[in-house]
Amino acid sequence: MSTTVELFFGLPPPDPETKNFPFLGSHWPLTTIIAVYLIFVLKLGPKFMENRKPYNLTYVLNFYNIFQVIYNSIVFGLAIYYMIINPVYDWSCMMNLSLDHPEKNMERWITYAFFINKIIELLDTVFFVLRKSYKQITLLHVYHHVLMTSPVYWTIHFYGFGGQYATMGFLNSGVHAVMYFYYFISARYPGLKGSLWWKKYITKLQLLQFILLLIQPFYVLLSNPGCKFPLFLHILQLIVCTSMVTMFSRFYYFAYVKRRPQKSLKRK
Repeated sequence: MSTTVELFFGLPPPDPETKNFPFLGSHWPLTTIIAVYLIFVLKLGPKFMENRKPYNLTYVLNFYNIFQVIYNSIVFGLAIYYMIINPVYDWSCMMNLSLDHPEKNMERWITYAFFINKIIELLDTVFFVLRKSYKQITLLHVYHHVLMTSPVYWTIHFYGFGGQYATMGFLNSGVHAVMYFYYFISARYPGLKGSLWWKKYITKLQLLQFILLLIQPFYVLLSNPGCKFPLFLHILQLIVCTSMVTMFSRFYYFAYVKRRPQKSLKRK
């Protein structure tokens, strides 16, 4: 299987250490988690809450949000160190580190930490369901969560840890540290929610990260045509980032420019 994938997509053999990381040895655990997630947030959860009052999750959310701020800040800080302060990559051709590179284990663990947190972040939607905040369960929200989880697994599985896609983890962790800080403040101090003027700038940050990630493949292909980063992954990055820029732009337009209620995915 790996030989076929390598020949067809131009991917290197997978990192042999992948199988030693929980949730990375097989696709079934993650597939099951995503399937349960979708069934719960789109069908079973709303059905369960149909005749129940919204749960008061104030303390849970306070803990969860501050955990996310700290977790994402640590990943972001490590990414800054290994990508900017003491760079292990060439920005014009970000190949994943060789198996004998002295920083290979760090590359593995930072990538893995990012991946695990994408699974943890699925709780965002679960909390929306339990609080009956269905208006926040939009197509963009669900698509974003699934997209930031499953493709990360398959990329690690077939390509390995790190490489050009480390840029996504770097930017996304920084944006999410800010985003969850906003969530923490708004949940901890509900009276301030309406006065937190910088909410829309979080959406702008999210847009900016995907625009930068959209530019990256063009930059690499034009500045370093000899780069051996797989063309398939360049194309995948372009497709994913184009969809995210489109959806976040639409969200921003209707949320802050021409205000219109977002359609939730809650089944009637």
